[in-house]
Amino acid sequence: VKKTMKIGVVPARLNSVRLPRKILADLNGKPLIAHVMERALEAKSLDKVILAVDSEETIKTLEQYNFDMVLTSSDHVSGTDRIAEVIDEIPDAEIIINIQGDEPLIESKVIDSLVDSFNDSTVNISTIVSTKLTVSDLLNPNVVKAIVNEYQNAIEFKRNIFDLEIGGVYRHVGIYGFRRESLISFNKLDPSVREIESRLEQLRALDNGMPIRATVTNYDSHSVDTQDDLDKVARIMELSGVVSGRVNQNEKV
Repeated sequence: VKKTMKIGVVPARLNSVRLPRKILADLNGKPLIAHVMERALEAKSLDKVILAVDSEETIKTLEQYNFDMVLTSSDHVSGTDRIAEVIDEIPDAEIIINIQGDEPLIESKVIDSLVDSFNDSTVNISTIVSTKLTVSDLLNPNVVKAIVNEYQNAIEFKRNIFDLEIGGVYRHVGIYGFRRESLISFNKLDPSVREIESRLEQLRALDNGMPIRATVTNYDSHSVDTQDDLDKVARIMELSGVVSGRVNQNEKV
């Protein structure tokens, strides 16, 4: 039986809006994106991890790391478009994990749990949600909330929740898994009205009747959108004894 090929793709655009060039921002002596890649490469379930970049400068800056890098078009509107370009060249890739380039503390076991969700043959698109949701997160539009039904499907994503809707509300962690056909189908769809209004790409799937399975974790998500976020992640890394992407063995974490 041919083994299902599972690959992770980290889309990495150089000119991010809120924190320009954040993927190359120095984080404890290493570009932010290098931390993301090193952690993704620790996932046991992935056959390979590809960094999908849009600039020669990114490739040059990261040459010393020997990452598997692909230069993609700089015209892509979203990370999913960028991933679709990469997948086009890898016909064997059956399960594709979209790993955000701004989560330098991403845990490999979170990636593995997302891949495991595809053991259920009815799952075509999957994402991670977290029980770590504070009151200030509920009020913060930068923290996306996922509403999950009794079948473990995400039925709604919102930036603002005005009254606690019925059903489980979780923090959405922006990492996705797709079966190949679903990624291709999703990519052919036009952005939906709600997607454009709330700047949440995942609403395109829901608005077109594509269910999204939610894998619940207690992962404490730290995405970097601002300089404050970057400083906070740097402090967390220092406190946990993470030196150059590896835990310092002498310290108890």
